[in-house]
Amino acid sequence: MTLNILFSADAKNWQDYEKPLKNGLAKAGLVANVKTGFTPAEVDYIVYAPSSALQDFTPYTRAKAVLNLWAGVENVVGNTTLKIPLARMVDPGMTQGMVEWVAGHVLRHHLGMDRHIHGLNGVWRKDIPPLAKDRKVTFLGLGALGQACGQALAQFGFNVSGWSRSAKEIDGMTCYHGDAGLEQALQDAEIVVLLIPLTNETENLMNTQRLTLLPEGAVIINPGRGPLIDDAALIAALDNGQIGHATLDVFRIEPLPVDHPFWVHPNVTVTPHIASETRIETAAQVIVENIRRGETGAPLLHLVDRDLGY
Repeated sequence: MTLNILFSADAKNWQDYEKPLKNGLAKAGLVANVKTGFTPAEVDYIVYAPSSALQDFTPYTRAKAVLNLWAGVENVVGNTTLKIPLARMVDPGMTQGMVEWVAGHVLRHHLGMDRHIHGLNGVWRKDIPPLAKDRKVTFLGLGALGQACGQALAQFGFNVSGWSRSAKEIDGMTCYHGDAGLEQALQDAEIVVLLIPLTNETENLMNTQRLTLLPEGAVIINPGRGPLIDDAALIAALDNGQIGHATLDVFRIEPLPVDHPFWVHPNVTVTPHIASETRIETAAQVIVENIRRGETGAPLLHLVDRDLGY
């Protein structure tokens, strides 16, 4: 049987994905039509970006799954018309990119590189950094990205811990969970990396109370989601020295408005949502594998738990 696969995203995404998807499906032995338009009742799978025009899934009565192009699903998981399985994107290329970005900025702050990059102004300050084993790095979020980044830093010798909503055991990391575990994870965290999904429960997770739990001068690194941080609380904590620096890659509004105080704050680094990006070739392979699984009765990869929101 020929499968009908609807690609529902913007035109640029289609230009990028058309060839890798068609080649991947053929290589997997799957006979399929992949197009940006079908009669809804004829569609077997939907490759989807939440920004697409498709918001009502009700007419897609034959569809077996929605395969998200993005890692984040907060803009689709609450869609009440979506009754079929939803798989998020876990792309090995994106994971590797995130590991490299996070490791680079953790090492930057650990080594105090900004002081030397911006110049010592003629003052010979021999401020030797501690060894990695004496630096506590804490990850909030222990999904695929948090685990990969945490384990990479553990290989450098960092004292790495992580927090998630439910209990986990991960080699090289001390793991905390639940509300009490979050307080424990933050109390001695010198560098905090936010890689937790955005849900109703995690919005403004880093508020005034939790920022105060951190050791004075701690560093926040956020390549996850902008609304995980209460912006006003962060600016106040930066101004009073509770937080030493914030390196931010994601924001509530993107592009970040030109008049936002993050741009000019001396202790904020703004990067324009570049921490990592889905790599088309590897992401296409993930989509093809899930379609293959759907057709052979195997469980789909990276299914979203609607109750948890990720």
